[in-house]
Amino acid sequence: MIHPTAIIDPNARIAEGVAIGPYAVIGPDVEIGAGSWIAPHAVIKGPTRIGRNNKIFQFASIGEDPQDKKYKGEKTVLEIGDNNIFRESCTINRGVVGAGGITRIGSDNLFMACVHVAHDCIIANHAIFANHASLAGHVIVEDYAILSGFSGVHQFCTIGKHSFIGGGTMVTKDVLPFVLVDGHVAKACGLNSEGLKRHGFSSEKINILKRAYKIIYRNGLTVPQALEQLTELVAECPEVALMIEVLQRSTRGIVR
Repeated sequence: MIHPTAIIDPNARIAEGVAIGPYAVIGPDVEIGAGSWIAPHAVIKGPTRIGRNNKIFQFASIGEDPQDKKYKGEKTVLEIGDNNIFRESCTINRGVVGAGGITRIGSDNLFMACVHVAHDCIIANHAIFANHASLAGHVIVEDYAILSGFSGVHQFCTIGKHSFIGGGTMVTKDVLPFVLVDGHVAKACGLNSEGLKRHGFSSEKINILKRAYKIIYRNGLTVPQALEQLTELVAECPEVALMIEVLQRSTRGIVR
């Protein structure tokens, strides 16, 4: 399962059943879980922990040093869960000391060709990154978020659950859960209704989330006033609490 031209450091830990293609390079302090597949010419540098059944396509660079002038060669980490796909030429960087030191990726995510994930990002599960989507450092991407092609996210932003980022959109503030944003300078364009339908949200829940969206974006309320009205909706639709949570912890403000 390991091609004879692959270069694998003796201190790497490769589980049984891992396939590694020609000319792939696996560095020291790399751990790859069972069932994973590494394409020709992929490069994985440690310290990096990769779970089970991941696919890493050709020319991907996984676990490389962070692109940060503060980085001076310290030991920092990349952690990857299970069942992720990293397509051609993805670049995933490790963390920076003093900022957590860990880039963490969950499970069941799809990273299409040329996606970049910078240092200290936290990505949850079931997210989709289309071609050339890029994250600056310290970005949080929550479950089921979708970032369209050539979109970019400023450092320290949060991309909420089930949100949708349009193609070429530049995000410089937090995106609330369930919201669709678009534009070179991102603007909120409504609820991600189609995405919610695909994930089994009932019409009743979607309608309540639309009410929550109007409270935040259409009624001219301050954030404290909006939070008061949103709290009243939680009993009808617990998912509204996810919007409240991001609003309460946001330090950058939200995309409007």
